[in-house]
Amino acid sequence: MDTSDFRNGISILLDNDIFTIVEFQHVKPGKGGAFVRSKLKNLRTGATVDKTWRAGEKMDQAILERKPMQYLYSQDGEHVLMDMETFDQTNVREAMVGTQGKYLKEGMDVQVVLHRDQIVGVSLPDFVERAVVETDPGVRGDTASGGSKPATVEGGAVVQVPFFVNVGDKLKIDTRSDQYLERVK
Repeated sequence: MDTSDFRNGISILLDNDIFTIVEFQHVKPGKGGAFVRSKLKNLRTGATVDKTWRAGEKMDQAILERKPMQYLYSQDGEHVLMDMETFDQTNVREAMVGTQGKYLKEGMDVQVVLHRDQIVGVSLPDFVERAVVETDPGVRGDTASGGSKPATVEGGAVVQVPFFVNVGDKLKIDTRSDQYLERVK
């Protein structure tokens, strides 16, 4: 593929690593040749880099496959996942899951990203429901529009919640932003 094929979300191979195009812009200056500015996200490390390409420059596209797996448990800095079809177990490094690992729960379904049958990334659902295990008690008169307080939920994640949330309440949380969305009945 070349720079004219750029689209947000397409994955490419660059320097023996896989990058996803986050954003790009074709630029035609008054003088000189056209070029493309791009922002790329490294799938393995999560780092974002800026890269400028000459118009028409060629690169290899990375063909990625997504596969559902189930999280079983964590041990020695690795997460153990099970293939839902073959029941084979696979170990992945904690770094591959990243900061979302604090929302993992036994039996949870996750999406695994594969490139040439090698796992290059793991993503959790965008929203999870977790019970509050520790927080300061709510005080009578606190309202939903008041400030917020920290609450620790199952798995150890700390989320800012309204004052009316108490221990035992079940919350809906956005795993991408660590943001409290609502209390679940």
